[in-house]
Amino acid sequence: MNFQLASRFSRNINAARSDEPMSDDQIRAVAPSIFAESAHASRSERYTYLPTIDVINGLRREGFQPFAVAQTRVRDSGKAEHTKHMIRLRYASNINDSEAKEVVLLNSHDGSSSYQMLAGMFRFVCANGMVCGETHSDIRVRHSGNIVDNVIEGATRVLDSFEEVTEQRDGMRALTLNEGEAQAFGRAALLLKYDDLAAPAPVTERQILNARRSADRGADLWTTFNVVQENLVRGGLIGRSKTGKRATTRGVNGIDQSVKLNRALWQLAEEMRRLKAAN
Repeated sequence: MNFQLASRFSRNINAARSDEPMSDDQIRAVAPSIFAESAHASRSERYTYLPTIDVINGLRREGFQPFAVAQTRVRDSGKAEHTKHMIRLRYASNINDSEAKEVVLLNSHDGSSSYQMLAGMFRFVCANGMVCGETHSDIRVRHSGNIVDNVIEGATRVLDSFEEVTEQRDGMRALTLNEGEAQAFGRAALLLKYDDLAAPAPVTERQILNARRSADRGADLWTTFNVVQENLVRGGLIGRSKTGKRATTRGVNGIDQSVKLNRALWQLAEEMRRLKAAN
């Protein structure tokens, strides 16, 4: 089994992924808040507490398996065992030669998050997970009522949305971008991460359009989107700071920031697809 700690996220989150379903011990080592024995003291009596591991076990019984987990690091030690966490689940059989469809589950026990489920996709070529941006696959379940059944129903609804996600992906693959269109996409993507209009981004659109491997060299929209997404999320590009000094771009740290940027990039790519298809 390939079990890997994602140390690049060490500033703000602990994270790990595996190429096989993760055991409880592996999950606990990275995200102990998934096993919290009670809600945070700030929660009222109306809050229905259920450990996230109980929800995961319910999803396991339905055929879902966890392949990646993450937990936010917090300064308040009193919230460390209740903080936000993320689990990426999929059917072990729901894999083709390049990608896997995933249900991205977010939760916390300190009031910072309800149960939230999003459509995700994992690319094996770069071991990188993305979040699909359409709101129809954004399912939220409050901490009340029959949580396990509601989350299982939500996960099934997310999987049902993949028919549309697959159509969008195939549509992106079918569209070729010329150089000007690719650079326009890159410039728009930079603004999603570096939104300070008073200062230039530390890198150029040409840099984030540069593929990290030969398998990602292509002019279609899907390939362009994936190259840009990896470069922005992972960081590590050499650029210039606001003062003009040599600097290396940072990866996206934090669960919320990663989900927000990933969804925005998907929506940008989907809008480009619609515009190209209309012409």
